[in-house]
Amino acid sequence: MKTIVGMFSAVAFLMLSTACLCAAQEPIKIGCLFDLSGPAGHIGTPSKYVAEMLAERLNKAGGVNGRPIKLVFGDAESNPGKAAIEARRLIENEQVIALIGPTRTDSAMAIINLIETSGTPNVGCVGGTPPVNPVRRYVFKSPQKTVTAVQKVYQYLQKQGIQKIAIITATDGFGKEGEQSLKELAGEYGIKIVADEKFDVTDVDMTVQLTKIKATDAQALICWTIGPPGSIVAKNVRQLSYTIPLIQCHGLPDPKYIELAGDAAEGTIMPSTKLMVAAQLPDSDPQKKLLLDFINEYENVRKYGKVNTHSGYAWDALMLVVNAIKTAGTDKAKIRDAIENTKGYVGISGIYNMTAEDHCGLSTDSMVMIKVAGGKFTLLE
Repeated sequence: MKTIVGMFSAVAFLMLSTACLCAAQEPIKIGCLFDLSGPAGHIGTPSKYVAEMLAERLNKAGGVNGRPIKLVFGDAESNPGKAAIEARRLIENEQVIALIGPTRTDSAMAIINLIETSGTPNVGCVGGTPPVNPVRRYVFKSPQKTVTAVQKVYQYLQKQGIQKIAIITATDGFGKEGEQSLKELAGEYGIKIVADEKFDVTDVDMTVQLTKIKATDAQALICWTIGPPGSIVAKNVRQLSYTIPLIQCHGLPDPKYIELAGDAAEGTIMPSTKLMVAAQLPDSDPQKKLLLDFINEYENVRKYGKVNTHSGYAWDALMLVVNAIKTAGTDKAKIRDAIENTKGYVGISGIYNMTAEDHCGLSTDSMVMIKVAGGKFTLLE
């Protein structure tokens, strides 16, 4: 009898142990909503590569709290409507416990209601400020806010003694936000905007607007756009023989910009994450080792191409979620709380210090001013 009872006990223990092991190994599903196609595909696709690269690294190291990470991807197709559809699929059908992305600000705004009503922690990879201003309970972002980039540019201009500027901005959401922030903060830095011109992102020539600007007494020109239009502005500025500096926004530090603009990129200035000039940072910089390691794996080991300022956004978004899970487990509300309480996380785009009032957590100290010289990005300050 004792032998039979013992056998049953052994079998029960084995079954329980197996069940526990299976539960421990159940993947943690995290949604990744990127623009894998459409106009922003050149940003969203590398974001997918980076998320996969990090997930593979984490899983090789044992996963998160003993469980592997499983990424579930959705293609927003550079379209806010599609972003909303894919976000709903990931949250409701795939049952992800958190969502990173999307790639563009307008797509982030399109999914906010779903994020908030479903209580799903979301760390966006968007450059714009609106998703986190005003602060939403479940919405965070990994790139610097537009207003932070504007502050960095204005701090630089102050040091150069520049008081009069001209601005040329795209008519899309990103450009409009840049224009608004440039205008709102100008007085605080003793800067006067003497010309304000605009262009559509589909325009192939901006010489009419730039000719008007050249006739003013502006001491510098600031362009606020992302992608190919920035290169067109640089070319037009060169054609018009401008003698004042051209300052691009924080979305332009990308080898593609130099490739498209060619010689016209020379001398252009822009705010950037430290990633673009990692090797030029002092050894004392707490980000340097991580940045060099990231660049080596991205460019040399996996051969994804050259890094750009957007490359680290998905890495930081995923790490903010993963670090929260390590602390709080897989309850969505607790993950949200842990992200909001992130302090001192050394990431690719900066050192994050989140608060209830700031769901980005990056200040102007996370950025540097860089300049194109000799066909390469160089550290200016």
